[in-house]
Amino acid sequence: MRLMIKRKSLIAWVALVAMMALPFSIAAQTQLKYHSNKFSIQDDVKLGRQAAQEAEQQFPLLNDAQVQSYVERVGERLVAAIPQQFRHPEFDYFFKVINARDINAFALPGGPMYVNRGMIEAARSEGEMAGVMAHEISHVALRHGTAQATKGQKYGTLAAIAGIAGTILTRNPNVGQLAQAPFAVYLLKFSREYETEADILGAQMMAAAGYDPRDLANMFRTIEQQGGGSSGGFLSSHPSPSDRYARINREAQMLRVDNSVRDDSREFARVQERLRGHGAAPSMEEIARSGQRNPRGENTSYPDRAPAGRVEYPSTRYQNVSIFNGGVRVNVPANWRQLDQGSSVWFVPEGGYGSVNGQAVFTHGASFGVIQPNNRNLQRATDELISGLAQGNRNLRASGNYQRTTLDGRNALWATLSNVNEATGGPETIRLITTQLRNGQLFYMVAVAPQNERAFDNAFNQVLRSLRINDR
Repeated sequence: MRLMIKRKSLIAWVALVAMMALPFSIAAQTQLKYHSNKFSIQDDVKLGRQAAQEAEQQFPLLNDAQVQSYVERVGERLVAAIPQQFRHPEFDYFFKVINARDINAFALPGGPMYVNRGMIEAARSEGEMAGVMAHEISHVALRHGTAQATKGQKYGTLAAIAGIAGTILTRNPNVGQLAQAPFAVYLLKFSREYETEADILGAQMMAAAGYDPRDLANMFRTIEQQGGGSSGGFLSSHPSPSDRYARINREAQMLRVDNSVRDDSREFARVQERLRGHGAAPSMEEIARSGQRNPRGENTSYPDRAPAGRVEYPSTRYQNVSIFNGGVRVNVPANWRQLDQGSSVWFVPEGGYGSVNGQAVFTHGASFGVIQPNNRNLQRATDELISGLAQGNRNLRASGNYQRTTLDGRNALWATLSNVNEATGGPETIRLITTQLRNGQLFYMVAVAPQNERAFDNAFNQVLRSLRINDR
């Protein structure tokens, strides 16, 4: 009888040890929950789209497909590790690299994320870079942006929605028009509570994605050592109290790393080597002083003067070019130059472009772009595009109704607009054609020339006929 008691005690003790040996991620990791939020999931998505468009007008994106693809893979790996309760099928996570040397990154409501080139170069491992990305993705998954806007609703619902785009985008009340509003100061930085939650969820996501969550804490030290928090970088916009590193490491002790996926240190080293080959990147301050809107590509420059003098007529020879990562191919006159401008691409003749008050101005040429409209109806999406083009331009007018046509075999709309060019002061004609992509985005072509100058008509028609879209 006494032996049975001992054996039962031994079994209980073994069971207790076995329970203690279970991965802490099952029972002991910190539990998080959403904050009060009066905005809908669709509001997050809409806000993120608006802010992303503004971001890509303000900041130069790195033109390197290999680096871009690498960052996307890391980002997708982290998104796949978001806990089920914080997943939103409506969110569209995507990742882009800003060609700026500041050590920084930010993510917008609904999923858009931007990583500064300086952040990738400063990190000592893929895990450290992934840590910053996981922290930012956590703000999105936890809906911190609109939760914070909810707290600021004493300034009005529309004010909060508009203001948070600017404040999340810039983290600086003196940068960007949206951030000038009085509510922007209130929404300027996430609270310490939100930052701690993003650290915790970021650490949990890292472990689930196969990264050591302690790399998130290590990255903060890396940034401090390199001065990344002293001049508007990541730590200046992400409060870092003295116990923050310890808090992340405590959470890390409670997590089991999924060892089925490994940190690829060799590829990370190759990416850093590629970035060093690009030469020095400008700082955010230098980008702001230049006044240029997303001058992607090393061959992009705008004369510091208004377009003037003779504009070259279109060449009769054409060159086939690929844009938007190969999604679009088109023939353009051989004497037209490619200039990347924000989320659009311009092809322009010499003398047909310049700058006024630091802003790029075009008098002749064709532009291609893609936007994410709020409506999948082609006509309404086109209305939305024209409304965006007309913002800040009181001279833009539609000449007649839409005409139905086709573009590469797709249903399309044709519109003719009139405008007064801000550089020359003369009237110009803008031809706009739109069609929808399979993912619901709106693709457009804009052709610009002075109103009575018909020498470019044949070139525009040839460009349009040659255009091929591959969005499978």
